Amino acid sequence: MQTFSKSFTQQEPIPDSAIEAAVAVMRSGRLHRYNLAEGERGETALLEQEFADSLGAAYCLACASGGYAMQIALRAAGLQSGDKVLCNAFTLSPVPGSIHGVGGVPVLVDIKDDTTVDIDDLRLAAKESGARFFLLSHMRGHIGDMEAIVEICNDLGIILIEDCAHTMGASWKGRPSGTFGKVGCFSTQTYKHLNSGEGGLLTTDDPEIMRRAVILSGSYMLFDRHLAAPAADSFGDVRLQTPNCSGRMDNLRAAVLRPQLAELAERRERWNRLYRVLEEGFGQAESIVLIPRPPEEDFVGSSIQFRLPDLPRDRIEAFISGCERRNIPLKWYGRYEPEDYTSRYDSWRYLGNTRRVPNTEKVLASLCDLRIPLTFNESDCAEIVQLVSESLKESDKSDMANKER
Repeated sequence: MQTFSKSFTQQEPIPDSAIEAAVAVMRSGRLHRYNLAEGERGETALLEQEFADSLGAAYCLACASGGYAMQIALRAAGLQSGDKVLCNAFTLSPVPGSIHGVGGVPVLVDIKDDTTVDIDDLRLAAKESGARFFLLSHMRGHIGDMEAIVEICNDLGIILIEDCAHTMGASWKGRPSGTFGKVGCFSTQTYKHLNSGEGGLLTTDDPEIMRRAVILSGSYMLFDRHLAAPAADSFGDVRLQTPNCSGRMDNLRAAVLRPQLAELAERRERWNRLYRVLEEGFGQAESIVLIPRPPEEDFVGSSIQFRLPDLPRDRIEAFISGCERRNIPLKWYGRYEPEDYTSRYDSWRYLGNTRRVPNTEKVLASLCDLRIPLTFNESDCAEIVQLVSESLKESDKSDMANKER
């Protein structure tokens, strides 16, 4: 049996320029973002300024993780303990975890067949729950109808916060992901579009939210050392009324990220070339239903998803096993138990009783997901298509043999 030889978890090396910048920070000994020499701006403050500029956002805050950025965003936007927060039923566990972590109560919203949020159920869930916040996850890089989402939030007085962990560098109708809501939250964890191991970025145009976020992140009284924040003399009572919940990014990680940010557009092009090879190949398989990519969406194809809606559960299990034997670690959201980074809403037991989300249940039952590392080339993707197709045919033969017994 032919097997795939490359690793789906191997990332590209950190660029030499980033390594040199990181070494310079280590040699200085000034890793803490506020430990600056006279006249020095610091890697973290420069990263914030450059990332804000890349989005056309007024402000940016670098954080310890994407999950922490979401927690700060909710608190800075005014969430109080017990407040209800809408979130996609299809997302990753840090999203409801962030809501829970700051005392909010997650309220699940159903999805459509394309895995994006169901606009009608969003309106219904908002009215039923009275939620004032919506933490919208652009899950696995798929962006929903942002005009409709923003319209509902505006109509109902809901504060929109975007989780852009999978859409850094993406846009909807030319407008960058993360700029539609009050706050955009991004991740620089190893498997995201920029790699610092862990890290997060928060962006906003709202000066009051940014002032609170800076203090919440642990600035002490050093908020004047930011380059992408409101003026220091505007912090007034905010500096005294806002708790310090330390979760800053350090200069070492920022130094690693800045050269990568400059490469983001080029990375997007490379990812999308790989994605298109897989998309074209998988699209020729009779049982595979691809997630559509609307023309309004300029996406970053760092992963690919498809559904197997016509296959019974036992055949999907056989197909996944066949992929695994060929060293293709295809993730299946239909598993009853969480695995690796993949979990689903019904495994987050701490949520308690939740709204019914029947279409999410239907979609996840046959939804498959595959990471696309930039260490692959187009020939690798063509080989993956071949091996996945072989696994699908093998599961079909096995199913037929079982029926004949």
